[in-house]
Amino acid sequence: MSLQEILPALDAGLILTSGVCLVLGFIFIKQKRITWHKRSMLTAAGFAALFLMVYVIRWALFGSKPFEGQGFVRQVYFGLLGSHVVLAIAIVPLVIVTLRRALRSDFSNHKRIARITLPIWLYVAITGWLVYWMLYHMSN
Repeated sequence: MSLQEILPALDAGLILTSGVCLVLGFIFIKQKRITWHKRSMLTAAGFAALFLMVYVIRWALFGSKPFEGQGFVRQVYFGLLGSHVVLAIAIVPLVIVTLRRALRSDFSNHKRIARITLPIWLYVAITGWLVYWMLYHMSN
């Protein structure tokens, strides 16, 4: 396998892992398991940051892969991609503020923004994986 084939799969795995950690972190906070919540959310942020680094490297080395699907699936793909890109850009400052508030023990403000950050972050993780699957597996 070439690097051009490995990096997209690696990115998909990183964003999927980030999403799983988000869900676990949400479950842990509902169970009042604060330490595990913190670990899960910091791990989610770490995997998201790794995803971003690998994505930028992949894009710089190989550029973008065009979507080859046609018809309705093409409309679905570009709808998902558009919403994913816009929200992926928006989520970065939200994650930073949310994590900073938690790490500073400003839990009331952390909780307030986390209610906005979590669903957007999950959406970005899920749509990121779907875009990958549609681009590299469905259109082949």
